[in-house]
Amino acid sequence: MTAVNKVLIVGGGFSGIAAAIELRKQGIAVDLIERDPDWRPEGAGISLGAATLRALSRLGVYEAFQQQGFTSEDADLVTPAGHKIATLSVGPAVGSDIRGEGGILRPVLGKILADKVLASGAEVRLGISYQSMEQQGDSVAVQFSDGSSARYDLVIGAEGLHSQLRQHLFPQLPAPEYVGQGVWRAVFPRPETFQQTRLWLGDSVKVGLNPCSQERMYMFITEIRPNREHIDPSTWADAMAALLQQFPDPFLQALIPQLYADDAHIDYRPLFNLLVPMPWNVGRIVLIGDTVAATTPHLASGACIGIESGIVLAEELGQCNSLQQALDQFHQRRWERCRLVVENSARLAQIEINHGDKREHGQITVESFKALAQPI
Repeated sequence: MTAVNKVLIVGGGFSGIAAAIELRKQGIAVDLIERDPDWRPEGAGISLGAATLRALSRLGVYEAFQQQGFTSEDADLVTPAGHKIATLSVGPAVGSDIRGEGGILRPVLGKILADKVLASGAEVRLGISYQSMEQQGDSVAVQFSDGSSARYDLVIGAEGLHSQLRQHLFPQLPAPEYVGQGVWRAVFPRPETFQQTRLWLGDSVKVGLNPCSQERMYMFITEIRPNREHIDPSTWADAMAALLQQFPDPFLQALIPQLYADDAHIDYRPLFNLLVPMPWNVGRIVLIGDTVAATTPHLASGACIGIESGIVLAEELGQCNSLQQALDQFHQRRWERCRLVVENSARLAQIEINHGDKREHGQITVESFKALAQPI
C-alpha cells in the first residue's frame, strides 16, 4: 500500500523531476506538466557537491553525469594574482563512495534527468499549465490550460522561486528577498591541464572556475549589487570583463577575449533567498524545491536540497499508509537541511557584502558541508 496512487507534479525542474523518478519506482502514477514547450533549463554551468552527487546516484543518473560532466576531488583557493592559499579536499557523503564534487552544463543535466523521467513511464505534458485546482474530499480536481481536466490524490508544486501556486496557497507570505549580490556565469573551452575547481578570492568579488565536461569549463563571478537592477544583456560581456580586470592572474586575463565568443553563454542572475515556514502543504497540495526553499549559490547546494526533497517526499509516500503521515514525515526530515542551506548561504552572502570575518565564512562553509554529507 502507498499513501497515494496518482500524483500531479507542476514544474519540470530538478525537484519535480526527482519526485517523478522516485514516485514511479514506487509504482505511483505520475503526470508532470511543464510550461516550457522545449523543457530546456536556462543557465550555463552548475556546481554539484558530494551530497548532490549522492542524490544523482539515487536517481540512477550518476553514470550519465560522469560521461557528460566532470568530477574532481579537490578545490584550490587562490589570491587574485593566482597564488595558492589552500586546497580543500572533499570526501564522499555518508552512504556513498563517490568522492569529491562535480560540474556540468545546466542544460545537459536537465536533459539527463528529463530522459530518466520519460524512461520511468511518467506522463509528461509540455507547454501547458493549470488553470484551477479544487480540493474535493480525497482528491484534487485540476483544470488545465489546454481544456482538459483530471483528478489526483496529491498535487506537488515544483514551479520554482516565482511560483504562482505558492502565491495562491500562501498569499500572506512576503516576496523572495533580494540579498544584495548577483552572479555571472560563462562557459569556456577547458585546457586539458585544468582538472579541478579554482576559486579566486577578491575583496568584494569572488571568481570561480569549474570543469564541467571533457571539453568545457564554466566561470561564476559573485559581486555586490546593493540594488536589484536590470542589466542590458548586450553589455554582459563588457561587465564580466570589467570584473575580471580586478584579478591580475594571467590565467583569468587570457579568458577575457573569449567572453565575446558566441558560445560563451553568459548569464546574469540577481540572488534571492526564500524559506517558507512549515507546513509546506495545504491539504493535498504540497510544495517542494525552490518554491519553498530557494537559496543563493554560496554552498552550491540549491539543486541538492531540491532534488533531495523530491526523493524524500516520494519515499515517504511510498512507505506510509496515509497521506498525512507521509507529509508529516516529509516535513520532519526536510526542514533542518533546507533551513541550514538557506540561512547559512544568506549568512555567507552578508559576510561577503560587509567584508566580514573570513574565518567565520570558512567555518560556516566547512560545517555546512559536513552536515550535508549526513544521510537525508
